[in-house]
Amino acid sequence: MTAPAPLLFEGVPLGRREAAPLTLAVPAHAAVALLGDEDSGLGRLGGYALGLERPPGGRATVFGTTIADLPERERLAFRRRVGYLPAGDGLLQNLSLRNNVALPLRFGSEASPKEIDGRVNVMLVAARVTSAANLRPAQANDEERRRAAFARALAFDPALLILEQPFDGLTARTSAELLELARGGESAEGARRTILITGQELPPGLHRRVEHVYRRTRAGALELETV
Repeated sequence: MTAPAPLLFEGVPLGRREAAPLTLAVPAHAAVALLGDEDSGLGRLGGYALGLERPPGGRATVFGTTIADLPERERLAFRRRVGYLPAGDGLLQNLSLRNNVALPLRFGSEASPKEIDGRVNVMLVAARVTSAANLRPAQANDEERRRAAFARALAFDPALLILEQPFDGLTARTSAELLELARGGESAEGARRTILITGQELPPGLHRRVEHVYRRTRAGALELETV
């Protein structure tokens, strides 16, 4: 029996009313970029996948499960398998970058404070944001905030990662570094994590580390981009 795709959208209406619904399977161990105009509606896919809201039609499944259909306790537990970086960074302004990274671990796990501190330290080092860890988001620069947001999205070492406009405003070098962090290393099958990237453009040089790059047309079709 074939395992279900880690992330699958089937007949999900997006953006313009006249556009065809989106159907897309994100294969395991691959990074997929889905690009489109500002009004393409792609920014809603993360919320649909995580069950934060229901699509107006079709369905979104994660590892074969519609998260929105789960009881609340199971829904919260299931989301630990999915790392999510919303557009911008989604950091809480009243917390330091360190405490932003720690937040999902404190409220979504039974780990001890010592274990959480250890995991946070590992992620801050991996994201190269240790020197700014005690700053609040308003005190940090754009790159530091984005690095902290990546560290938070990876706090549970998820198998699936959904990134919304993750590289906007970053240099090509920083974008490439954060993409490698997101991939989590390589295996015989490909990237250790499955990744969906949504946005308007992909920074130069990243195409070679993203297995599939699609652009959604105004009519809703998906066109495969090649370099």
